[in-house]
Amino acid sequence: QVQLVESGGGLVQAGGSLRLSCAASGRTFSRYAMGWFRQAPGKEREFVGGISRSGGSPLYADSVKGRFTITRDNAKNTVYLQMNSLKPEDTALYYCAAKEVTLATAAVGVNVGWYEYWGQGTQVTVSS
Repeated sequence: QVQLVESGGGLVQAGGSLRLSCAASGRTFSRYAMGWFRQAPGKEREFVGGISRSGGSPLYADSVKGRFTITRDNAKNTVYLQMNSLKPEDTALYYCAAKEVTLATAAVGVNVGWYEYWGQGTQVTVSS
């Protein structure tokens, strides 16, 4: 299995930027498709974006498209979420998730249940 640890969260003003990191340990990182989710108080966990094993064609939720960018560095066993033009509604606990997949170019899932492993989350708070 794989262990995931998120970092990089914090407090930022609206319009600012943050970069979240998710470091993986355990099995070979390149075997996993990776996703980012977030959960605000009183709301369900929602898909933010995902990236395939190969790193090609990341998928994003409409609410973050054009503002957030997901990349991965398989040599460093890390996936990143660059968040720009942050809004107060982006405030949430952000989680990374992983699923072992066979095809390097397989599409990533957008549902919580598709993923096998989860980190503990990192808090992002955007002030207005």
